[in-house]
Amino acid sequence: METSKDLVAASATPLVLAILAEGDSYGYAIIKRVAELSGGHLQWTDGMLYPVLHRLERQGYIASKWRAADTGRRRKYYRITREGRAQLAVQRKQWEVVDDTLRGIWMKVRTV
Repeated sequence: METSKDLVAASATPLVLAILAEGDSYGYAIIKRVAELSGGHLQWTDGMLYPVLHRLERQGYIASKWRAADTGRRRKYYRITREGRAQLAVQRKQWEVVDDTLRGIWMKVRTV
């Protein structure tokens, strides 16, 4: 099952913020975590993730810093900011409303 581009785009901000709320991370690890969380249904690419990261950084929701990985290779790590945690709480409430609404109508549809 392929997820629509609109739904993937709409869920990108809360997913990135939630993953960074788990701890600092870098691009490739974020992509892998999205695939893991979705059971492989969401397959993000670099071309999709980095514009989201850059936008969130401009908005002050995340910050980045270059660090050396265990391998010695330099990676750009991202962390969620206090403003990002507040935005994540807002996004979570919005998605809960959407989820509750859909579950409500789908439960009625099943019983008809």
